[in-house]
Amino acid sequence: MQKFPHLFSPIVIAGHTFKNRILAAPALFGFYALEKESAERVYAIIDDRSRGGVAAVVVGETPINYDDAADAMLPFIRTDYTKYSGIQFEAYRKYADIIRKNGAIPMIEIFHSGIQRPRPANGINPWGPVGYTRPDGVVVEAFDEKKMKKVREDFVTCSKFMKAAGFDGILVHGGHGYLFTQFLSPLMNKRTDEYGGSIENRGRFPRQIVSDIKKELGKDFIVEVRVNGADMVPGGTPVEDTAKFCASLDGIADIIHISSGYHTDSYRTHTFSSHYDPHGVNVERAAFVKKNIKTPVTVVGGINSPEFAEQIIAAGKVDFVSLGRQCIADSEFANKALAGKEDEIRRCLRCYHCYGERPGPGKEPRGSAPPNFGARTLSALLDGVEHCSINPRANQEVIIGAMPQPKDSCKVMVIGGGVGGMQAAITAVERGHQVTLVEKTAGLGGILSFTDTDVHKVDLKNFKDLLIREVNKKNIQLLLNTEATPELITEYKPDVLILAVGAEPAKPNIPGLDTATPVLDAYKTESKIGKNVVMLGGGLAGCETAVHLADKGHNVTIVEVLTTLASEIGGMPYDALMDQIEKRKNITVQLGAQCVEVTPGGVKVECETGKPEFIGGDTVIYSLGMSSKRTEVAKLKEAAGKAKVFEVGDCVRGARVFEAVREGYMAAMKIE
Repeated sequence: MQKFPHLFSPIVIAGHTFKNRILAAPALFGFYALEKESAERVYAIIDDRSRGGVAAVVVGETPINYDDAADAMLPFIRTDYTKYSGIQFEAYRKYADIIRKNGAIPMIEIFHSGIQRPRPANGINPWGPVGYTRPDGVVVEAFDEKKMKKVREDFVTCSKFMKAAGFDGILVHGGHGYLFTQFLSPLMNKRTDEYGGSIENRGRFPRQIVSDIKKELGKDFIVEVRVNGADMVPGGTPVEDTAKFCASLDGIADIIHISSGYHTDSYRTHTFSSHYDPHGVNVERAAFVKKNIKTPVTVVGGINSPEFAEQIIAAGKVDFVSLGRQCIADSEFANKALAGKEDEIRRCLRCYHCYGERPGPGKEPRGSAPPNFGARTLSALLDGVEHCSINPRANQEVIIGAMPQPKDSCKVMVIGGGVGGMQAAITAVERGHQVTLVEKTAGLGGILSFTDTDVHKVDLKNFKDLLIREVNKKNIQLLLNTEATPELITEYKPDVLILAVGAEPAKPNIPGLDTATPVLDAYKTESKIGKNVVMLGGGLAGCETAVHLADKGHNVTIVEVLTTLASEIGGMPYDALMDQIEKRKNITVQLGAQCVEVTPGGVKVECETGKPEFIGGDTVIYSLGMSSKRTEVAKLKEAAGKAKVFEVGDCVRGARVFEAVREGYMAAMKIE
């Protein structure tokens, strides 16, 4: 019996049979294929994604023109959508061919950015519902009938180009602050003509665009429309208005795609939810829309399990689920769920790593849109995105595909049972090697064992538990409660030694620090932690632990020597964490404070004024960084003799899950 009968029931849309209700949401800008250096990589990603068993794959944002439509992330290559031949046409055709070959329906997302266009370099100002001057000094011109006619025609022209290139449909991006959002929003659309006022009028221009596409492209061409379930800002479009607009698309659009919010405030408006948000952040808004329309509805946003997807489809809340980041975390989501192997799905952490590195706090405004990374080529832009903390293959498909198969089966010893060591052991045994995994404690998981307790780390715990299950299922010799000594290595005589021994808490020379609790130990000894806690160190680990303890009822004072918290992160992860700290009344922050002594009743600190202060607390916890075990590593490497040695994760330097998993994977892949 199929475990997820609703999720895997077929449905016919615009004459096309969707084999299940799982759609790969738009990702990877379509224009990546227009530059040779990035094309091979992006095609490999799309190939991987479309082989995963989803019903349809939507190639990501593509502007309908490069004059008035393209947004700030598109300073690159222009496409002539009236020309159905040549390098650029063939580049788009290859997307469709790859997706169709792998059994999925090929679609592509097209958009007009409206007022979100950057400062014009071509003399054309941005166009919007009304004219005004933006805060950055750029003049926005109001749409008139001539501009509207051009944009309507450009949507049709672009759609015809994509159909000729082999796509079975398009997704019109009308959410996230783009053109449809601007016209639908009573906050942004202050027109007094037939395009403003009531939701019927505010939706007139967007409706005309969709109607023109459907009329010109025919009933067998799929037209999906992405809109905000709600704008999630005061004065923006509420879900009731969205439902009325979507009802006006009945008989015109084929699928309504519900997202939310604005690129420019993406975390807070649920454009991209964080691990602090519930899964399926947009589901109830989508369900409200579905109750009021006849057109099938899909929803995107924080869906990472087939169990949840089955539940909301069975309940009649939506007809499809669209998976964005989850398809990066595990492109085999659909295939695994269909085969009853849902426990093997790597479930997205919503950690934002796939959106690329961001400048630290102070280098970009809170809530700002993802920057362009300063990239001047498509390949450089692609370098910064589509990587994944838990999928080491992500955006590495080309490199990994070119790696040779091992010539022999090697004896591999992996020391350390954290995520890096477990990933290395799993990959090595899958490559045909004889693997022994050595862990000095009674269980696997390493420092991620704290996720068994932290209520905000459910998905990270799921990943840790998945790796443990994989290790136990595979033919890996597991030595728990075993200290990795030079003598053990000498006795085993490995051909390859992978060191993933981790790190230990850094302990600066602060009087009394020995009486304080290391941050990770706080999760193990929570019952002994007092009501009032002093957290020494306001980096990422200290801040996240403070949030956890605050939610458990403790009063926490974070003491940080720098003038900002969590200085190692920026962008959406920073926004999400700072919002959690700011909303909790039982967290206090003391910045610019140097701890000079830990006492039984709290800590003594020196602030910028140089005046000593005392911060009282029942329990002092310290999170002052991690120190790699370089002395231990040196001894183990020496004992390895002629064996090839790889170092992974924290034992190299303070590492995140991303580095540990990827380095463990690549170490195993390099064993010949």
